[in-house]
Amino acid sequence: MTRIDPVDFQTLNAVHEGTLPDRMGIEFVEASAERVVGRMPVAGNTQPYGLLHGGASVVLAETLGSTGAAIHAGADRIAVGIEINATHHRSATSGFVTGVATRLHGGRSLATYEIEITDEQGRRVCTSRLTCMLRDR
Repeated sequence: MTRIDPVDFQTLNAVHEGTLPDRMGIEFVEASAERVVGRMPVAGNTQPYGLLHGGASVVLAETLGSTGAAIHAGADRIAVGIEINATHHRSATSGFVTGVATRLHGGRSLATYEIEITDEQGRRVCTSRLTCMLRDR
């Protein structure tokens, strides 16, 4: 991923154009190596019962965490996800969910983020943790 200015959301969204996050409607609200915030519509990302698909929450979490890790890694390095977990606390059936990825560890070879996903009422929908390996290009 190209190094991204933390406030340049047009570039950040353009980098993801045509990718899975783009197809799921994920949009970035804030981005830095320490914290990345994005949102995703529930509509179009549901299971047959009309509930937000757990896998969609994981895609949102990995997108936000790996973006933070890529910013942390810098221009000459890449971030590759090596482990993710998720606990689904409640369902969402409409509107948007918002994810906040907060860096827990930012080293030379690993970066770990905790991602909290909430519904429009501020209720926690999912908690995830992502670890990325940082490598030279």
